[in-house]
Amino acid sequence: MSKIKFLSLGKQPITNNFLIKQNPINEFFYDLNIVYDENTKVVSLESFVPPEKMFNETYAHRASMSMTMRESNKLLSENITKRFNPKSVLEIGSNDGIFLKNFPNIKRVGVEPCKNLADITNKINIKTYDKFWNLELSKKITEVHDKFDLIYSANTISHIHDLNNAFQSINLILHDDGVFILEDPSLLEVIKNTSYDQFYDEHAYVFSVLALNNLLKKTELEIFDIEKLTTHGGSNRVFIKKIRSNKKIDNNVLKIINEELEMGMDKFETYQKFAQNVINSKNETIKIFTNLKKNNAKIIGYGATYKSSTILNYCGLDTKFIDYFTDTTENKQGKFTPGTHIPIIKPTDEINSKIDYVFLGAWNFKKEIFNKEKKFIERGGKFISHVPYPQII
Repeated sequence: MSKIKFLSLGKQPITNNFLIKQNPINEFFYDLNIVYDENTKVVSLESFVPPEKMFNETYAHRASMSMTMRESNKLLSENITKRFNPKSVLEIGSNDGIFLKNFPNIKRVGVEPCKNLADITNKINIKTYDKFWNLELSKKITEVHDKFDLIYSANTISHIHDLNNAFQSINLILHDDGVFILEDPSLLEVIKNTSYDQFYDEHAYVFSVLALNNLLKKTELEIFDIEKLTTHGGSNRVFIKKIRSNKKIDNNVLKIINEELEMGMDKFETYQKFAQNVINSKNETIKIFTNLKKNNAKIIGYGATYKSSTILNYCGLDTKFIDYFTDTTENKQGKFTPGTHIPIIKPTDEINSKIDYVFLGAWNFKKEIFNKEKKFIERGGKFISHVPYPQII
């Protein structure tokens, strides 16, 4: 077998299954194991959770709730218009329309399998298909809307189990000189930062550029440019064209692939070392929380993110350690975290004065959080983060 398991993150729940009751009956759990494919260099979950369990009308994440995400999507759309001047845009995984809203004067179509989110964009006259992306849907959209100059997909392609089908579908619907822009977490940054919370049910894959290019070429697509992003703790914005397109391949594509090779991302030993770093991070995280609670510290969580679910369940951080989480997403408020059953409440204007420590569930928004919570910091309040290593800040 070419796929080798290198990391087990234990029993994990569905990350977006925020609970109405604190102690539910028959909560679904699965074994979160990570494997490396020696042939393709792809890193993925050992077994995939059925998409219907993750992406449905109860999906809680709304991208527009984050000011950082709103601003970055606006800036991206402006840059895309300047660089490529598309006359038509298709987004795969359009969420609540945060990206497509920025293209009011051209043909724009969304694909969003979560009906509650698709309904939002359909109501603002952005045609959105509440279906999973595949070849059948690609053919249907092509028949109705013709082909597209630009296809954009942020943090979605890594969710799709059959990548060959996904990329074939993109090749079909993309104009011959069109551009497909993909954004997903960077495996290189995950390895560097031991940010193992990027592995959860939705992330069927975490891509290296090396592996992604191997997969794309099977469907006559290839990478021609890459931008490194700080989004989600380190992502790649990958610009993809049809192989027959005459767009020049930028030098930084080879530069980043070489950086990955220097990091040893084509060698299984690298992932074995990463797995040991994860175990060390878990042990140190538990040690920090245990010592704080011995001294009766009051700890809350900030941002009941999907990826924080991996940390909480892997490290056994439940209500014995964290009193509650605050989160700005209305669909999460009044519910409980998956697996660990920690209450989630609406944030107040400032952190309660009785709180000593705050666990950064949304550590990738650290700068935004620190700016907002200056009073907490000024009165001596501390934050706990596990990235790039467990620490009190």
